[in-house]
Amino acid sequence: MAAVAVDANYLKEIEKTRRDLRALISSKNCAPIMLRLAWHDAGTYDVKSKTGGANGSIRNEEELKHGANSGLKIAIDFCEEVKKKHPRITYADLYQLAGVVAVEITGGPTVEFVPGRKDSLVSPREGRLPDAKQGGQHLRDIFYRMGLSDKEIVALSGAHTLGRAHPERSGFGGAWTSEPLKFDNSYFVELLKGETEGLLKLPTDNALLDDPAFRRYVELYAQDEDTFFKAFAMAHKKLSELGFSPSSSASKVEAKTTVVLAQSAVGVAVAAAVVVLSYLYEARRIKK
Repeated sequence: MAAVAVDANYLKEIEKTRRDLRALISSKNCAPIMLRLAWHDAGTYDVKSKTGGANGSIRNEEELKHGANSGLKIAIDFCEEVKKKHPRITYADLYQLAGVVAVEITGGPTVEFVPGRKDSLVSPREGRLPDAKQGGQHLRDIFYRMGLSDKEIVALSGAHTLGRAHPERSGFGGAWTSEPLKFDNSYFVELLKGETEGLLKLPTDNALLDDPAFRRYVELYAQDEDTFFKAFAMAHKKLSELGFSPSSSASKVEAKTTVVLAQSAVGVAVAAAVVVLSYLYEARRIKK
């Protein structure tokens, strides 16, 4: 589809959209499913064929019917409420911004968001998203296809700190942590504890412990939440930009806006100085 014109007005709409998403996600307590929507839209990317990725195609009926996307119609309908207020924003940007906001308002790290994604009406084949019943090699096959590393696989798995699995959607039920609406490093802490009554551990979760290359990151993130947050923010930004090459247009507009604001501030300061000097000169003249 046509390229997105990321100008100053588009950036303003992004900020308005961000505010509306904060309000909606807070009122609906829907951060987990919004994060899942963002991930499932972006996670279809194939680095070799350059197909799939964060392009809004998950809204297509064909793709939404994929087994891994069961239940995501709820999140898409929530996003539609925001889209009606901000029709210029692409679905691709909207879904990824929703994921960023979901992490932010539940206490997670700030993830840098660069707008400008194009929408697509072309959906990838089914089967590109992870299967929770599989093991470590499956995780590598899926994430390496996206161009992601072992470190990023483990960091992104930490998103399971939010939400719960639903039997009618995935065949599994339960939450990974005791506070499923709080973004922290407790997923890794619980993973290292072993089986805990009432908490969920999927085969793909256990695979992070069984594989030495994965486990060292699990142990690191369990010990140091700040390190996990930093790694997650970087990995999530990369995930949210799969299939999207941010042009310099957005940064140029932001830079131009900053310069204009700075120039305006200087202009105000100069004008104020002139007024003050004029006042002092007039006061001295009258005194004389």
